[in-house]
Amino acid sequence: MPPMTVRPKRNHATKPEPVDRSENMRRIRSKNTAPELIVRRLLYHLGYRYRIHRKELPGNPDIVFAGRHKAIFVHGCFWHAHGCKTAHQPLTNQDYWSPKLMRNVERDARNQSALFSLGWESLVIWECQTRTSASDLEKILAAFLEAPSAR
Repeated sequence: MPPMTVRPKRNHATKPEPVDRSENMRRIRSKNTAPELIVRRLLYHLGYRYRIHRKELPGNPDIVFAGRHKAIFVHGCFWHAHGCKTAHQPLTNQDYWSPKLMRNVERDARNQSALFSLGWESLVIWECQTRTSASDLEKILAAFLEAPSAR
């Protein structure tokens, strides 16, 4: 086991060290995120049953209702450039982040278009929507799932 190094505590207003930033980025998950779990628990509570992370569908939707041909994506506001106050544009390394976030938005549009061409309907729930009242989110989900399919 390598010897542990002790780094001095840093002021959070300063720029993180590369080791710290790398550790922060490593902890960000793409599946089973807190907003996704909120949506899944709410759907289960409402009596809906679903599958998660279906790899055979374009974009690997977070929540899938195969019998209804409907899919739900739960997007993080920052990573998918939502435009709300949660989705701030990074001030450092903009040459990296601006194209990266735009590629994510373009990929999302391609995936939703591909799903539609396969006869699927999709809904995007944003991270900031999971922070509002549960009844508002419940209405959005129920309206999407109870609407007749366009197939």
